[in-house]
Amino acid sequence: MSTSVLSPAARLRGLRPDWLSDPKVWRTEVLAGLVVALALIPEAISFSIIAGVDPVIGLFASFTMAVTISIVGGRRAMISAATGAVALVIAPLNREHGFGYLVAAVILAGVFQILLGALGVAKLMRFVPRSVMVGFVNALAILIFMAQVPEMHDVPWPVYPLIIGGLALMVFFPKVTKVIPAPLVSIVILTVITVAAGIAVPTVGDKGDLPSSLPVPGLPDVPFTMDTLSTIAPYALAMALVGLMESLMTAKLVDDITDTHSSKTRESIGQGIANIITGFFGGMGGCAMIGQTMINVRVSGARTRLSTFLAGAFLMVLCIVFGPVVSDIPMAALVAVMVMVSFATFDWHSIAPRTLRRMPAGEITVMVLTVVVVVATHNLAIGVVAGTITAMVIFAKRVAHLANVTASFDPDGDSVVYSVTGELFFASSNDLVGQFNYATDPDKVVIDLTATHIWDASSVAALDAIETKYAQRGKTVEIIGLNKPSAQIHEKLSGELAGSH
Repeated sequence: MSTSVLSPAARLRGLRPDWLSDPKVWRTEVLAGLVVALALIPEAISFSIIAGVDPVIGLFASFTMAVTISIVGGRRAMISAATGAVALVIAPLNREHGFGYLVAAVILAGVFQILLGALGVAKLMRFVPRSVMVGFVNALAILIFMAQVPEMHDVPWPVYPLIIGGLALMVFFPKVTKVIPAPLVSIVILTVITVAAGIAVPTVGDKGDLPSSLPVPGLPDVPFTMDTLSTIAPYALAMALVGLMESLMTAKLVDDITDTHSSKTRESIGQGIANIITGFFGGMGGCAMIGQTMINVRVSGARTRLSTFLAGAFLMVLCIVFGPVVSDIPMAALVAVMVMVSFATFDWHSIAPRTLRRMPAGEITVMVLTVVVVVATHNLAIGVVAGTITAMVIFAKRVAHLANVTASFDPDGDSVVYSVTGELFFASSNDLVGQFNYATDPDKVVIDLTATHIWDASSVAALDAIETKYAQRGKTVEIIGLNKPSAQIHEKLSGELAGSH
């Protein structure tokens, strides 16, 4: 038998990123980063306005978030930057206490995210049902589209043919070649047309001034007291939770699209590190950006950390070096890109009549509820929580009916064996007590739990109640067939729960 040993050079090649060894991957990642950077500029400016800060603050945050998360994040090719969800959370703090408090809250939110990540909060993602995930994706697509509607309202008429032309380019250009991302081609062509023809339409420059220099680090301008901590802590915790929820849901979505696995714990901690660094550089904080991630992963085909890093790097280069050129990009071009993203993101299969006919009513209800709550609140985290809780209630109600009791009597009539099947937990055990004939049963009662499992104290309390009712009539109860975990919880709690049933 022979064994082959890799040389140090071969092992080193195996550790090299794909984009270093494959020119095609390198080109894809670079162009994807450029497209995302162009799309980030108006988004970051818009979110700055929501937060009530200077547009430069949002652009700085997008730069530091993207560059940092590309190194410390757990999900490759995912884009993190300034987001609307975070802006909505911290806007009241900035309005009532000032920008210094906002920056301090961003840093504290990062600390909270690191702690939550270390405590394993990412493992809670396993409790998010598929129906909630589908609702999350569809709601996201609707929100992306709705965010473009203001850019199509009360604007000069040339905006509409430009949007249509941009969409047509993105649909048909990939049939010619996929070497250059269609969104980039669309942005360049529409910009050249509007500038060359002197067409007066809203541009990126109309959104706000672009930065002219790189951000510099510094401490937040706040008194370092307990009063300051008590003021910023609630906002920081809310920002940490919302940011983690959106980031982890986006990471799961990218996992599904790319058929790869990512470390949710590393992503949680990475989001915290990125927010701390962003805060020290005077940014407004952020989290994963689902729309820009879809541009990067689904539309442009990026798969590595390089695209995420370059999205942030190109953002600053475009603003500082090519500011005048970027300012001339018509908003219509970026609206067309985001409309295409919204259509590509929506799970059309989930609403096909054939799918809806086969899907259980409870699953459809959860999906629709998630969409409605997200769209109504413009908050993806609230929708996911509402959908998950509803799914758990429906599941508990469904499983509660699976605990059945059947009786078989001894031929001599001296004893009866009750066989219990199904799962025993708080919902199903509540009905268990009423399924026994206490008055007419023989003196010896056997309860066979071979085909069931005890999950909680409520089930033990129900079994205690059954034994008590029989004991009041001078009858004995023997419980048999407990598996090891059930026997342990029964032995530990039986007789200790008086008054709890």
